[in-house]
Amino acid sequence: MLSVLFYSFVVFTAIQIIYYLIFSSFLFKKKTDRKNALDIPITVIVCAKNEAKNLQDFLPSILNQDYSNFDIVLINDASSDETLEVMESFEKEHSNIKLINVENIEAFWGNKKYALTLGIKGAKNDHLLFTDADCKPVSKHWISEMAQNFNEEKTIVLGYGKYKKEKLLVNLFVRFETLLTAIQYFSYAKLGSPYMGVGRNLAYHRSEFFNVKGFINHIHIKSGDDDLFIQDAANKENTTFSISKKSFTESIAPKSFKEWFQQKRRHISTAKYYKPKHKFFLGLFFVSKVLFYLLAIPLFFLYSWEPVLAIFLTYYIVQFIVIGFSAKKLKEPIITYVLPFLEIGLLIFHFSIFITNLSSKPNHWK
Repeated sequence: MLSVLFYSFVVFTAIQIIYYLIFSSFLFKKKTDRKNALDIPITVIVCAKNEAKNLQDFLPSILNQDYSNFDIVLINDASSDETLEVMESFEKEHSNIKLINVENIEAFWGNKKYALTLGIKGAKNDHLLFTDADCKPVSKHWISEMAQNFNEEKTIVLGYGKYKKEKLLVNLFVRFETLLTAIQYFSYAKLGSPYMGVGRNLAYHRSEFFNVKGFINHIHIKSGDDDLFIQDAANKENTTFSISKKSFTESIAPKSFKEWFQQKRRHISTAKYYKPKHKFFLGLFFVSKVLFYLLAIPLFFLYSWEPVLAIFLTYYIVQFIVIGFSAKKLKEPIITYVLPFLEIGLLIFHFSIFITNLSSKPNHWK
């Protein structure tokens, strides 16, 4: 019986190592030819609901972008605070801002996708760049760095939306989870099977939106305006990504585990609508990791500890190298020093969300 458990442990370790080697593929992205994007007209779309303070803080960083040909669509999604007033004040001061005020209607009550659809239809340009009201570009070259990835073939660009570093334990977990998610969706895109992006930093040509009839396939699902859209529209021919540090956006991370838990419940709830192949491979990664730990602990005490320790260390060396280089590339270097602690904690966190989502539906869009 112990031999069966040991060989199962070996198999699950091998699966994990293969995954991490695959994850490293995004690090070898070819540099983009800047000649492909010479001042492509870009419309930046920001959809906000009750974000008055964040708009005041972060919208100037978009307005101050070093790019000669861009405009901004601000969408007020039926806010109950002063969001509309803040948007109107910016619109009066800047001629390149267009304001779209969305009022709740019964058929699309509280549905961000409805608001985004109006914004996309109202955009001046065909190349669209999306971010959230609580995000800011990390550099004034954000638009140009994302835009240069567009060409005749590549019409969807996945970006990295990082979180600001703070001295909170939850912040460390949030940034690790964000890093791991980005590593996965970048590597899947590199291998020709894009499965998600993040609305904090995502660009695509408007034709891709209309090719799949917008959000119609999942309009009844209040979340998923980014990942479920990518599920519909992205493929190996039309999708690329940017890992240039100047193309990142930065958001304020949740301040507590409770706040983060509610946020992730919404995000994870959309995964059940992914394509079967993506659900299988993402599920295999999670399940094999859980079984890796569940088998390692009893085997270490009940089986010969030397081979178990050797396999365990091999796993961590591979993981440390891949996550380490990825974290350095995506500017999250401190994470590698506490990898085992973060990984085990994140597994428990995700499992808790999975159990909670089975018993109740998460809340959506503010």
